[in-house]
Amino acid sequence: MGISLRPEHLKRYRDIAWLMAKYGRPGLVKQVGLYEAIQDPGPNGEATVTGEALAADLEKLGPTFIKLGQVLSTRHDLLPNEYVDALARLQDDIEPFSFAEVERIVNAELGLRMSKAFAEFESTPIAAASLGQVHRARLRDGRQVAVKVQRPGIRQVIADDLDALEQIADWVDEHTDFGRSHHLRQFLDEFRKSLLRELDYRREAQNLITLGRNLEEFKRIVVPRPVDDYTTGLVLTMDYISGVKITKLSDVGKLELPGKELADELFRAYLKQILIDGFFHADPHPGNVFLTKDGRIALLDLGMVAFIPPRLQSSLTQLVFAISEGRSDDVMNYSMQISQRTPSFDEAGFARAVTDLVATQQGATLEQTEVGKLVLAILNVSSRYGLILAPELGMLGKALLNLDQVGSMLDPTFNPNQAIRDSASAIMQRRMAESVSPGRLFQNVIEVKEFAERLPGRVNRILDALANNEVEIRVKAIDENKLLSGFQKIANRITLGLLMAALIIGAAMLMQVPTTFRIFGYPGLAIIFFVMAAVGALGLMFRILRDDRKG
Repeated sequence: MGISLRPEHLKRYRDIAWLMAKYGRPGLVKQVGLYEAIQDPGPNGEATVTGEALAADLEKLGPTFIKLGQVLSTRHDLLPNEYVDALARLQDDIEPFSFAEVERIVNAELGLRMSKAFAEFESTPIAAASLGQVHRARLRDGRQVAVKVQRPGIRQVIADDLDALEQIADWVDEHTDFGRSHHLRQFLDEFRKSLLRELDYRREAQNLITLGRNLEEFKRIVVPRPVDDYTTGLVLTMDYISGVKITKLSDVGKLELPGKELADELFRAYLKQILIDGFFHADPHPGNVFLTKDGRIALLDLGMVAFIPPRLQSSLTQLVFAISEGRSDDVMNYSMQISQRTPSFDEAGFARAVTDLVATQQGATLEQTEVGKLVLAILNVSSRYGLILAPELGMLGKALLNLDQVGSMLDPTFNPNQAIRDSASAIMQRRMAESVSPGRLFQNVIEVKEFAERLPGRVNRILDALANNEVEIRVKAIDENKLLSGFQKIANRITLGLLMAALIIGAAMLMQVPTTFRIFGYPGLAIIFFVMAAVGALGLMFRILRDDRKG
């Protein structure tokens, strides 16, 4: 039984069914009930079935499918490597729309005429993509800006395409083994959220602000600033950065650059974004990386960004370091920590495959070393052996792969593995500093406070149970003195724990009390209480370990 077709989506059903049939799943098309819709040749006739052909077909189907292809380029678990590699190079340069439409949209969005807002506005766009196009302009105060204008009607086109895709995905997930194992609707839900965020230029403006603030310490990297008053959901006005794409640099031009320093700073900046900030530019392909006239690197097009939850950052940090150092056992363990096991998970096979991958990486030359490619290969291996890794790993792998390419363009001898190892110490120091920040410390104090508040009640319940003879202890022989001594030790440890909790809470409260007596810049009495609590905790830990070892 096929899906219930909506008349307004018939053309898209046909296009999707044709793609599924052409690229390997005609049986699934018959199951869904769309086989009759593809009796005629599809958008590309009977072209050769290759990754490049798939990329070309997606370009012909429009912006939704171009963006879908770009996202699929991070999913080695869904497509073969050949297809993923082709989709990773997928571009969306298309014909621009008319300047009359640009002027109409800008006037409506800004609430004033273009001639009033801008001293100059070039009619020919400097870039045109599937979602919008960019024009160079000059504000009344003389500031050179780039104005991105969204393509008219694109939101409705994307909404219709997504509805058709999701209806098919629902049916496939419910009725086929492929859908049940790959959760297509879940993937499309994430895709919808990402694409709708990219369509809101106010979000991109905020991304520019956030990334610029996070990368202030990197003097060789520049991020354009948005112009708030001239930015809306459909129009984004930002600094115009004059430069040239990394891909357009001549061999002579590269010789004049401090390529090694630029590549190293760019890589360190991305490691900070990924492993410390948890917010990174997810699409740093060479076309989005410019070299400015003053020799800095400009990061453009922040429509596609990725967020890494704090719970994943530590595991990802350890995974990246393990990959760079060739520790296959740790790569396997950290991969399993951030993954979901399926019933068919083959741990032994996964371990062998990861060991082979890492060993191959260790034997590569500097020019062959690509940490991003290895991350994506691990994602592919994980899927093959029944392990579903966190989707953030796919975005991370693609970002690192693009960085590998940009780094090699700037400096052919650039070694990303060495860059990761060189940055390891600084990254760990930053992460430790964040863990003892006032916010984190206050959170820990609250948890200790809650523990201390609940502990007396729990102890009372234990003692009441003992008093009412509700605790049953099974022993071969009863030594009353030893039993009482054990209870006394328990009571002493509980009491000492309560005292330490009180010291910590008191110290936290004293941190807010103004005083001239300070140690290391903090209120002295509070620091003394913290030290007393720490010494007491160490002493208690030592006694517990010593007594337990004797026991």
